[in-house]
Amino acid sequence: MFTLRTAKAQPEYVTYKERYKVDLPLQMAECEANYLRLTKLLALNHSAELHNPSLHEFRFMVARGEQHWLHVLRIIERSPYTTTLELSREAVGFSSDWLAMPRLTLRMYHDAKLAEVLAWEGHKRLRPRYEYPNQAMYHSDEKYQLNRFLGEWLKVCLEHGHSMDSHICFE
Repeated sequence: MFTLRTAKAQPEYVTYKERYKVDLPLQMAECEANYLRLTKLLALNHSAELHNPSLHEFRFMVARGEQHWLHVLRIIERSPYTTTLELSREAVGFSSDWLAMPRLTLRMYHDAKLAEVLAWEGHKRLRPRYEYPNQAMYHSDEKYQLNRFLGEWLKVCLEHGHSMDSHICFE
């Protein structure tokens, strides 16, 4: 009457990918570290702001080998609990379209002491998780990857950067 179906053993080469789960503590740790890095960069440029309080842009150089890059950290919006910034980089002396760094829009949350990437090059409203594949072909952990990229970028700025006004290293 009834036949019992038995699960067929799958070949070893067949794998099933688990759905991506957001690792909230890991993402919050990355955002906290980014907040500290940004705070340090802004504090090092704070003396320029004291002379000109209307200044909404901080410029500094980062040198790696023979190449120098001009970094611009522009304040877009300030409020008591958040600051929205834009971080961009330009090569000095040569230009390369294929090696251009993205323009990142960041938000610092002063009450929670967190900083995260809001947008990059027109891509806005990042979700913490994407189904894969998706129409925009974002990775499952796109938001975490961008925040980690920001952290690595800020780390290089702190290690190899110097102010435009004086040649004082940030470290």
